[in-house]
Amino acid sequence: MPRLGVNIDHVATIRQARKTYEPDPALAVSAALLGGAEVITIHLREDRRHIQDRDVRVIRELVHSGLNLEISCDPEIVHIACEVVPDQATLVPERREEVTTEGGLDVAADSDRVASAIDRLQSKGIDVSLFIDPDERQVAKSAALGVGAVELHTGAYADAPPHQRDEQLNRLRAASEQCTASGIRLHAGHGLNYVNVAPVAQIPGMLELNIGHSIIARAVFKGLETAVREMKQAIDAAMLTLD
Repeated sequence: MPRLGVNIDHVATIRQARKTYEPDPALAVSAALLGGAEVITIHLREDRRHIQDRDVRVIRELVHSGLNLEISCDPEIVHIACEVVPDQATLVPERREEVTTEGGLDVAADSDRVASAIDRLQSKGIDVSLFIDPDERQVAKSAALGVGAVELHTGAYADAPPHQRDEQLNRLRAASEQCTASGIRLHAGHGLNYVNVAPVAQIPGMLELNIGHSIIARAVFKGLETAVREMKQAIDAAMLTLD
């Protein structure tokens, strides 16, 4: 059964829209956990557009296990992660002008920089995951770098028109098989919602799904605890159909 990682960045996005003190993403932690989240995910971006340094430190104190900190390979950001020591650090690409993460980390093209960040994080006992596209070359390079997990970027699958969705799902399945064969733990995320999550949850070996925007969007109308619980129920229902 895949764990549900709930990304609470967009609670901070609302706060930062007014540069004020509410809503506090730290308060979202308990609601998400009560709803069934097994992992809390936050992304400390270089431009601090939502999650702030203080948020990371406060949330680390609140989440005793299962904190996934998404970061770039920027040395300053890696240093903060090494100070905070999350349970997992997921290395992701960043561009200042992007609205959200637009693709996976190009591990193959930037292996020296990625390897340096991995070494620093692992020296602090932090489990490292790489956010990558479902591509054979990227999976192979990730395995060679010795990380514990990869998170497959599901954006192309989530954004695909209906007639192309199976093609994108097959890419995810092929990359998943390669991960499993390489001994890498399998995670996935980006663009997943209550409608499209089931086929990804059902991929053999899937251990963790990180979902944010869809849950926070539903929380506006239903509350965060309920929105998380309904996503957890959608994942559980998908797994029951495999029995």
